[in-house]
Amino acid sequence: MHNDANFLTDNPELYEEQFPDPEHLAARFVLDLIGRYGGGEDILDVGCGSGRDAAHWSRNGYSVTGIDTSPRMIEHAQRQCPDGTFALADMRTFRLDTAFDAVTCLDSAFLYCHTNSDLDDFLDRCRAHLRPGGLLIAEMRNGAFFLGNSELLDGIRERSVQWKGAAYRSRTRLWIDHAEQLLRRERVWDWPGCGRELTQRSAWRLLFPQELRRILAQAGFDVLAMFDHPGPRTDPTWHPSADLSTALSGDRLHLIAQRTT
Repeated sequence: MHNDANFLTDNPELYEEQFPDPEHLAARFVLDLIGRYGGGEDILDVGCGSGRDAAHWSRNGYSVTGIDTSPRMIEHAQRQCPDGTFALADMRTFRLDTAFDAVTCLDSAFLYCHTNSDLDDFLDRCRAHLRPGGLLIAEMRNGAFFLGNSELLDGIRERSVQWKGAAYRSRTRLWIDHAEQLLRRERVWDWPGCGRELTQRSAWRLLFPQELRRILAQAGFDVLAMFDHPGPRTDPTWHPSADLSTALSGDRLHLIAQRTT
C-alpha cells in the first residue's frame, strides 16, 4: 500500500474491468475460511481497494471496515458498500477504535511491506486490532514459487481491456531484485488519445513459507493453515470442504493465522 502511484488505483472502474470477479470468488473464499477457522462478524479489510469484497461481506450480514491509501478507491468503496466504514490509512501505522474478529489482506497487499520493519509494524497493527483468537487471513504471491521457476519472468505480457468505449492496453514485465528480496513490476499503459505512454512501477516482498511462519510467531500469531491450492485465483471451484495442498510450490500462498491470547 505504499507502492508507487498506480493508474488502476486511480481508476477503480477500470481496475474492476481489468480484474473482474463476477462470482465474488475472493470474498466467498474469505467467508469460507472465517467459518472454517473461527467465526465472527466483524472484518477489517487491509488494502480494501474498490470495496468489491467488502460489499459482498456486507450483503451477507458482516460488519466491514476497510482501509487503503488510495483516495479514489476509498471513495468508490464507500459508494459500493454504503453500510461499510472506510478510511485512508497506511497498513503500517493505522489506528482504529474498533476490535475485529478477522483482518483480511488479499491480492498480495501483505507484500507491500518491503522491509522487515514494515512487516513488524503491520503485524503489530493487526494484532492490536484483533480480538483474542481473531484471524489474520492473507492471500499473496508465494516466494517459493520462484525457486527454479521463471514462468512469470519470461517476456512481456500484453493485455487489453475495454473501458469507456476505448481499448486500454498494458504491457507488463516482472523481474526479481535479489538484493532487496522483491518482485518488481513495470507496467506500461497506452490508449487512444493518451498522447504518451504511462509507465508505472511497483514491487512486492518475496517471502518464503518458513520465513513467514517465524515472522508471524514473533508477532504473536499461531499459523493455523498455509496452502497453495485451492484458492480464488487458482481454482474457481473452491469449497470449504476442499482438501488443502501444503506443497507450497504454487504461485499463490494462502495464510490463516490466529492471534494468541
